Amino acid sequence: MTAPDVVARLVAELGDRVDVSDAALAGARADKSGHAASGSPLAVVTARSVADVQTTMRIASETGTPVVPRGAGTGLAGGANTGAGEIALSLRAMDRVVEVRPDDLIAVVEPGILNADLNAALAPLGLWWAPDPASREISTVGGNIATGAGGLLCAKYGVVRDAVLGVDLVLADGRLLRLGHRTVKGVTGLDLTSLVIGSEGILGVVVGATLKLRRLIPGEARTIAATFGDVRSAAVAASAVTAAGVQPAIMELMDATSLAAAHRLLGLPAPTPGAAQLTVQTDGPAAHAEAEAIVAVLAGAGGTVRLAADDAEAQQLWTVRRSMHPAMETLGTTLIEDVSVPRSALPAMFDEIARIEQRFGLTIPTVCHAGDGNLHPNFVFSGTEVPDVVWDAAEDLFQSALRLGGTLTGEHGVGVLKRRWLADELGADQWELQRQIARVFDPAGILNPGKVFTP
Repeated sequence: MTAPDVVARLVAELGDRVDVSDAALAGARADKSGHAASGSPLAVVTARSVADVQTTMRIASETGTPVVPRGAGTGLAGGANTGAGEIALSLRAMDRVVEVRPDDLIAVVEPGILNADLNAALAPLGLWWAPDPASREISTVGGNIATGAGGLLCAKYGVVRDAVLGVDLVLADGRLLRLGHRTVKGVTGLDLTSLVIGSEGILGVVVGATLKLRRLIPGEARTIAATFGDVRSAAVAASAVTAAGVQPAIMELMDATSLAAAHRLLGLPAPTPGAAQLTVQTDGPAAHAEAEAIVAVLAGAGGTVRLAADDAEAQQLWTVRRSMHPAMETLGTTLIEDVSVPRSALPAMFDEIARIEQRFGLTIPTVCHAGDGNLHPNFVFSGTEVPDVVWDAAEDLFQSALRLGGTLTGEHGVGVLKRRWLADELGADQWELQRQIARVFDPAGILNPGKVFTP
């Protein structure tokens, strides 16, 4: 069937939910990684119901047309970029909170709801959903599930995988599966929910999720800022906090380049040249005592430490951290990487980044979820094409993380940007096994083709 015939079938069954305008097609080609698919999609389908998704997938399956599920398009690995001959299936308009059960500490939601909007709806009930990506104001729960997202609060409260009890999944042929449980415990059969989380749209389309909620944390949070003469000293201090047995809710590290860029973007006074900053938050009933203990550890590690005097100062410190991505965009086109290493290996990983900078003649601004060992090195360049020197430096970075016992991606996913290195981490046998599992869900390979696994 020709492309016009596919679009005509979509329009016949879905009407104005099918958009073929130049603006919609162009928008579906890219995500926040700064990279775009080649060619233009056939159409953008804005699903408003599970039935819309099933209809789209049924037509796609019958015509052999590839489909790329999309949320808010805030991904950083090219995982939702939609190219020539493909249908972009947007879940963003499916944004309802279907049900909240405070007695069971669960919520059932549609995939298009934003993290921030979900927690705004839960707050009056004294509840919250813990996953907290830096993009929480613009990222969707469905996108979080697709990428296995993390964020600032992971070290204490876990990642998305720890906060999802079940998903509703539309398969490539349009069938609807309800995976997982509403119960805290449930071990019937294989854990397909966990398999779907982080699968980046290659197994099916997530159309609903049963989320594990928490009560709002009692007490007053405390925020600490500690500056160090260089980023390695800050990394050593972060490892010392972990080794001390104190559990901060958040512990974030910004190197000198990223800290200075964020200050410029926000119009704040320039930090001391070369200075790196650790920003730490404690919460819960023991927040004050834990903050004092962390202050002592950081001061002992050579930091210049201060406790935020009030909520306004604390909020400004976190605004600086959450402004990292837009701050990098002011410097040029950015390839934002996402390696993780064991927390004890953070100083060694920063040594590797310094070595790579010197080897390739690059500056690599880096922020780090220091509480869990997840680093975001940024490669900044001009133009739209990633230069070969950047890819060479990135490969060196990935191999360094693997040598230190780490992983290629902590929370952004593989998408298209890291697929060439996936087998380096998994090994050939596991790579092939995972590819075969994907084909069980999607025998024709029409869901998000070309993502995660290289052809």
